[in-house]
Parts: sequence; structure tokens; C-alpha cells
Amino acid sequence: MKYYNKARLLLAGAAFVSFSGQALALDGNDVVAKINNALSVQGGTGLSAEKVVTTGSDVTLTNAKFTVAAAKESAFPLGTIVLKGVEEDNGSYLVETVTFDDVDIAQDGLGFKASGLSISGLSVPADPTGNTIDAVLLYNEAHVGATTATFDGKQAFSVGEMVMTSEVADDDSAVNFDLKVKDIKGDLSLVEDAKAKDALQQLGIKALDGSISMVGSWELEPGTLELEEYAFDFANIGRLNLAMSFSGYTLDFIKSLNETTKAMEANANKEEAQQAAGLAMLGLMQRLTFNSMEVRFEDAGITKRALDYAGKQQGTTGEQMAQMLKGMTPLMLAQYNVPELQNMLSAAVNTYLDKPGSFTVTAEPAEGVPFPMIMGAAMGAPNTLPQVLGVKVTAND
Repeated sequence: MKYYNKARLLLAGAAFVSFSGQALALDGNDVVAKINNALSVQGGTGLSAEKVVTTGSDVTLTNAKFTVAAAKESAFPLGTIVLKGVEEDNGSYLVETVTFDDVDIAQDGLGFKASGLSISGLSVPADPTGNTIDAVLLYNEAHVGATTATFDGKQAFSVGEMVMTSEVADDDSAVNFDLKVKDIKGDLSLVEDAKAKDALQQLGIKALDGSISMVGSWELEPGTLELEEYAFDFANIGRLNLAMSFSGYTLDFIKSLNETTKAMEANANKEEAQQAAGLAMLGLMQRLTFNSMEVRFEDAGITKRALDYAGKQQGTTGEQMAQMLKGMTPLMLAQYNVPELQNMLSAAVNTYLDKPGSFTVTAEPAEGVPFPMIMGAAMGAPNTLPQVLGVKVTAND
């Protein structure tokens, strides 16, 4: 009897351990479902896979595909995706790394390859409908290595590396982000249109060689989205940078925007859908506030070549073309009845054309301006917009 009781105790213990193991086992399908829930709320459509296999803390998706909301009829093949170091935390998931197969697609003479695709520090929310940082799908870093695009076997475009990082503030109130796209190269000799090809040759642009960078932050509660830098920098052309800030871009705003988009896509009557979406967008715009904007171009030789090219088209020289533009600028602006802006812009154009350096347009009101006020001024008194937005124009500063 004593041995029988011990055997029963051992069997009960084994059953308990087995049951506990099953109860605590990672559910790979739930991980994928919650990723899709978050993507749906944030504007995506979904991730699918032929097979989802869970091994310990790893989840492997076989023959995975990703579908974008705007192109549901075509899914992008991702091959095998491996999520390593997955941990469950009160219904949410933390994923140490996500690795993807290299991409190699060829169709109708077009080819596309990408390697080194990975994500680290992926945070998958349990409930993406909330209004805190816990409801947002985030990652520490997303990486794409060497990428190439070919046309009829010839390399037309390539990117050396793309890295996107994000960092959540200690108090979970904001997210900082940083994007770097390095070694962008394009062979413009492959352009087939005769006029475009001739224009590029005369502008001295035979190839693209540059980079793209973006630095910014997003404060959740006021919904302040601030782009400190969004720059396109290309050799022998110049650097174009956009900086901007507006408020009201909250999680609730994003959800409303996505719901409007989904409703428009679901409506079979496209004309009716567009009208309804237009009205909804006007309503959403009333929740946004404009804080500031700056557009700045720093010349790297393209201005003089553009003047020479435009002058040649008009049967004159680049210098004479510059003088013509100087004279035309105040005449064109006079019809808008904005004398202060007219004087600023004319002076900046003159300075820039005399010696191309930089050209900057800023809009920075003393206080944030609600978008409805901007739209009202644009429709009722457009000549007041420069003053409402605090517009300034400078050159070579």
C-alpha cells in the first residue's frame, strides 16, 4: 500500500508538471494574432503564414506574407520569419529579435534583392486600442542591409543600409525616432524617355549618390509630432531638409484616421466613399494644431546648371535667366497683396541667385495655430496667411 501511494503521488506530480508546462507554453499563433491586431489599429493589414511553429521561446513562421491595406490583392512574400526570445507579459509580448529571409524577387525584367533584414526589441501590445504607450507596436531597431533593384539585368538602384531606431522616454510619455538610409545610388543612364534623358544630361546628373535621414519625436498625450530633420542629401545636387511640428496627432486621432480609411475601402461606391472620407478628414483636421515648419535647401551645384539649362531652352544664358527671375518674382507676388512677404521673398531670391548657397522658408507663429483657422484664412483672406503663420524667407544664412 505504501508503494502504491508513492506511485500515485509521483503520477499526480508528473501530471501537474505536464499540465503546468502546457498552460505556460508560448502560443505562437497568439503572438501573430496580436501583431496583426496592432498592425490593423496602426494602419496595416496583416501578417500571415502557412505554418506557425513554437519551440521553447522561439516562434517560426514558414512561407510568411505581408499584406498592405491599400493593396490587399497582392501579398508581399517574406519567406521564413524567426522570432527569438519571445516572452509573454500580462498578455503582451516582448521579442528579443526578429529575423527574415533575404528577399530575391524577379518578374517581367524587374529584380529586387534585400539582405540583412531584422528587428530587435519588438514590443507587441496585449490591447492595441488603449491610449498609452503599452498599446503601441514598437521596436528598438529595424535593419535592412544591402538592397538592389535591377532592370533587364542592369542595376538601376541600390541602398547600402537602412537603420531605424526608436527609444521610449523613461516616463513613457514620448517616443524618439531616428532613420538613416545610407549609400543610395541610382544609375540615371537607364532612363528611357528622350526628353528626360536629355534634361538630366544637360543638368549634369548622370547618377544619384546620397542619403536620407530623419530625426524626430512623438509626445503621446498632446499628440505632438516633431520632425527635427527629414533630409535628402545628394552629391552634386544639394540637401533638402524639412522640419515641422504639429499637435493633436494622438493615438485616438490615429485610430479615427484608420477607421475612416477602412470605411472608405469597404464602400463599394467609390465616389460616395471619397465624399464621406473627405468630410471625415475635415472633421479630423479640426483636432490638429500647426506649430512650425521649415523648408531649407542647400545648393551643391544644381542651381547654376538649372539656370543654364532653363536659359538655353529660352535662347539665352544662365546669367540672363537669373536676372529674368529676379524681375519676375515681385511682379508675380504683387497680385497676392502680401507686401511684407513680397519684399522678403524678392530679397532672398536676389541674394540666392547672385551666389547660390542656401534658401530657407520658415513658418513659426508665436503660438500654435489650429488647422481650422488656417483653412479659414486660406479661403477667406489668403493674403493674411503669411502673418498668421509667421512666415519668413531668407537666403545664404
